Amino acid sequence: QVQLVESGGGSVQAGDSLRLSCAASGRTFTNYRMAWFRQAPGKEREFVAAIRWSGGSLDYANSVKGRFTISRDNAKNTVYLQMNSLKPEDTAVYYCTTRRDVSGTTYDYWGQGTRVTVSS
Repeated sequence: QVQLVESGGGSVQAGDSLRLSCAASGRTFTNYRMAWFRQAPGKEREFVAAIRWSGGSLDYANSVKGRFTISRDNAKNTVYLQMNSLKPEDTAVYYCTTRRDVSGTTYDYWGQGTRVTVSS
């Protein structure tokens, strides 16, 4: 059974940095796309960043380009989201997710989320 466990959230000031981690287990993740989404209070969940487990293909939402970096450590089965120059509008619960199938187009497995609060 696939399990995703996020950590690293917290309360910070605008301009600060945080690094989120997503520990994945339950299967081999080679070639599976991993992603981060976030959901702010009263808003729909939105895409933040994605990475192929191998090959390094990266994708970012326009709102975080240049500030956030997604990376992975294959040996640890962990995906990271380095968040710099945080803004109050980055306040949200951040979720790690992956697909059931390598060639799939939906995200099927989700973690429980980690909360990030950015104060001005």
